[in-house]
Amino acid sequence: MRPVSHTAQWTAAARALESERTDALFQDPHARPLAGRHGFDLLEQHPAGGLVDFVAIRTHYLDRAIEAACRDGEVRQVALVACGLDTRAFRLPWPRDAVVYELDHGDLLDAKQERLDELSAEPAVRRVPVAVDLAQDWEPALLDAGFDPRAPVLWVPEALLFFLERPEVERLLRRFRAVSAPGSVLAVDILGEWALRNPAAQGFFREMRESGTAWRFGTDDPEGLLEDSGWKPVEVLQPGEPGAGEQRWPYQVQPRAKPYVPRNFLVTASC
Repeated sequence: MRPVSHTAQWTAAARALESERTDALFQDPHARPLAGRHGFDLLEQHPAGGLVDFVAIRTHYLDRAIEAACRDGEVRQVALVACGLDTRAFRLPWPRDAVVYELDHGDLLDAKQERLDELSAEPAVRRVPVAVDLAQDWEPALLDAGFDPRAPVLWVPEALLFFLERPEVERLLRRFRAVSAPGSVLAVDILGEWALRNPAAQGFFREMRESGTAWRFGTDDPEGLLEDSGWKPVEVLQPGEPGAGEQRWPYQVQPRAKPYVPRNFLVTASC
């Protein structure tokens, strides 16, 4: 799976390890074969402290956000942005009339589909891969794929924002908002600003820069970021808080007012 990014394979390996736990937060039966040996090699090379635990909690949080939006709201369109090796279209329960758009680079989507075909994997929902470059105009390709801007949508740009600069983050969130009907939802993870400055993590961040996947953006004010980008914060949680892996996060949750704390946020917003 040469065209697949190292980040996607690392994440798939982390999801595979979680799926194989007796107390797993979710089951992703395709994660291990999608990760491949290289994904697990990357996991050994870049263990990144509690990041593997966070991937499990983040995955579970976003799973629940998707299920809630489709079950409790009017959402029948879900856009997995920079989807990587995500298999939610295969492993989550879906309404019959739902559609999942998977946005990513074409070579990654092709390699992913080839591996899924080898596994005889069948989606549980109408699944539409959409080859895009998120740095360019991606909206026309999404519209051509059948996306309806008049109907509510759930945007899930998982593990994406911290790879961008702040102006790029704000621009992307505004572009989501511009094609979102009332009732649409955004579910996303946001890195804290001090997490990027954490002295204990600088070795990991140096490795990421050297591998071409530098982490660039974090904010300790996710509410402000969302509001500035046209979204209304509904829920902002830190890992370990109720509803965000409170039984699994290995660290004590620190109050938001406490400075110099590396944080991650799990966020749901609406428009």
